[in-house]
Amino acid sequence: MSATAVPAPALRHPTLPLFTRRAALLGVGGLLALPALGRDAKPQPAAPTVWPHALAVPGGVARLSLGPAATRPVAQARQGHADVPVLVVGDAIAWTAVVGIPLSAMPGDAHITVATADGGTRQVAYTVAPKQYKEQHLKVSPRTVDLSPQDQARFERERDHQAQVMATFSEQPAGGALQSLRMQVPVPGRRSSSFGLRRVFNGQPRNPHSGMDIAAATGTPIVAPLPGKVIDVGDYFFNGGTVWLDHGQGLLTMYCHLSSMDVRVGDVLRAGEAFCKVGATGRVTGPHLHWGVMLNRTMVDPALFVPA
Repeated sequence: MSATAVPAPALRHPTLPLFTRRAALLGVGGLLALPALGRDAKPQPAAPTVWPHALAVPGGVARLSLGPAATRPVAQARQGHADVPVLVVGDAIAWTAVVGIPLSAMPGDAHITVATADGGTRQVAYTVAPKQYKEQHLKVSPRTVDLSPQDQARFERERDHQAQVMATFSEQPAGGALQSLRMQVPVPGRRSSSFGLRRVFNGQPRNPHSGMDIAAATGTPIVAPLPGKVIDVGDYFFNGGTVWLDHGQGLLTMYCHLSSMDVRVGDVLRAGEAFCKVGATGRVTGPHLHWGVMLNRTMVDPALFVPA
């Protein structure tokens, strides 16, 4: 270990004939698209799943419709005392803001701010639902919980550097515009620790788990889940060997506790390209990958971006 929307119920018109009920449900356009009834009718394939999954809870993702516009709208979310840019996907027909919700967010009303063509702004609201995460107790080396003055100073330097990395916002990644936000799992293995767990190290509460842990043997190759650019490579006190990738518009991914890092800052990776290996460096209880996903400078649940 390391340091859906519910569909609305179907409308029922028990007194109407079948043809009329279907028209009431779907309208003329939907009715024209229906397959023929009868023995020869074949099941229609399910509509493609939209990635990431929308789950408006602390640590989740909100997908907010921004409507049509000739150019990509500029949207911002409030994080602490600052407004930070939000990822916007789509085209001139329909744009969507993909908003990361902090684990610290309180349930209730929230909004993002969108710039308008006349130079003003408008708010797009959403509601954060409550979510209770489990608690996990871990035993680790005492020196990684009760820091010496030297280790505390190192941690603070690294924290400041990581804050600069996490502020990265590139309009488009070096590999070109993203065609999909569906990610592939970066390494095969058992998911040994889930996002959002309340961590207690040696009896002392610490920050919730901000990523997904995947158990795998030291040296197992890790691949890029999407095209991206390497924006940080380092060896950190808590995270051990670490690489950050930039996928564009504030969508970043982090890989920690690595045994080797086979890239340099500025390298551009294809989706599925191996770039580092699983290890047990930093504050750990065994070899695994700690994988983090960040949107608008907040860590969100990686499980929302991958198949179940």
